[in-house]
Amino acid sequence: METKQENPVHGLLAEFEQPDDLIHAAAKAHEAGYRKMDAYTPFPVHGLTEALGIPRTRLPVLVFMGGCCGAIVGFMLQYWTMSIDYPLNIGGRPANSIPSWVVITFECTILFAALTTVLGMIGLNRLPQPYHPVFNVPAFTKASKGGFFLCIESNDPNYDEVKTAEFLRSQHSASVAVVPNGYTPDFVGSDITTERAH
Repeated sequence: METKQENPVHGLLAEFEQPDDLIHAAAKAHEAGYRKMDAYTPFPVHGLTEALGIPRTRLPVLVFMGGCCGAIVGFMLQYWTMSIDYPLNIGGRPANSIPSWVVITFECTILFAALTTVLGMIGLNRLPQPYHPVFNVPAFTKASKGGFFLCIESNDPNYDEVKTAEFLRSQHSASVAVVPNGYTPDFVGSDITTERAH
């Protein structure tokens, strides 16, 4: 049985000098039909998410569900302890005095929603991620200082090394580099040239 070998190339990484150039290139790439791509910037860039065509996050739905679970848990905990397990007659109030449980129910709602926010954000962002193929490109160190990068991945249906490289160059990128999937010293972050493309 033949085993499927991993693609040695993760994709192509284009560097841009200004955030507006990155937004323009991302929008053009989306218009051209590219869907498997990501952008890397040293600070949040307004409009980049829309340009990449990234769908709205599911985090608000998860947080709402977490908050609902917290409210149910908080309420049922008090109902069990005060009405079933150890009922007490406090000032003649009924054992299931719902108004007195509002504070704890509210606090449990906030607690569960906050925990869901943190864990959901980590999960949806696929963190922690100590390694990523783009780390193999030497120029990518500027992503945390002042560089703006757009990576079109090789698993995109429209990906073609030559045509995609030409497309990225046409977007006024400062450089276009091949991103290998694994660390290979003779291949790492190699700048794609016209000779290599042809």
